[in-house]
Amino acid sequence: MTTTEAAVVEAPGAGFTLQPVQLDDLRDHEVLVEIKAAGLWHTDLSVAAGGLPFPLPGVLGHEGAGTVTETGSQVTGIRPGHAVVLSFTSCGHCASCRGGHPAYCDTWLPDNLIGGARADGSSPICRGGERLGGRFFGQPSFARLAVADERSVVRVDTALPPELVAPLACGVQTGAGAVWNTIRPVPGSSLAVFGAGTVGLSA
Repeated sequence: MTTTEAAVVEAPGAGFTLQPVQLDDLRDHEVLVEIKAAGLWHTDLSVAAGGLPFPLPGVLGHEGAGTVTETGSQVTGIRPGHAVVLSFTSCGHCASCRGGHPAYCDTWLPDNLIGGARADGSSPICRGGERLGGRFFGQPSFARLAVADERSVVRVDTALPPELVAPLACGVQTGAGAVWNTIRPVPGSSLAVFGAGTVGLSA
């Protein structure tokens, strides 16, 4: 086990408190990431307030950027020292995943939001022997170190500032992806974007 510090939400509406937590040893397809920057998103705040289902006490955060420090035995393409962005996870096997649409994965909700644990029911984070909700979007990036699913990790250029690439994990891909992958505008067409937050600006 590895000890680190994380922002724990004890119960709906309780807010975030920095506390020591323990991380499990990595499974075959997990990576350990030293978090350098993390975005705070409406989804994180909604879960902390009790507006969305997630097992609490737990550790949230789904727009993380950092450096890989360790990899599981079956991880390919990512190694210690790589700069990465952490995003949502997916099964990799269903029709949506095989078709290049992991955001529509058959197991998206339990794997990313309502489960708070690995597929076998275990959590990668505990505190004094108590298991915490610790697999928020396949990771929890509100920590100094995060255990992330291999499918949640995307390699980026080490020269890019972590605080600028972290929003790529959710806000930027949501806004830009909606335009390029769903609306698919053609030259000469028009579209309207309402709102100028991360999603709107990215769209």
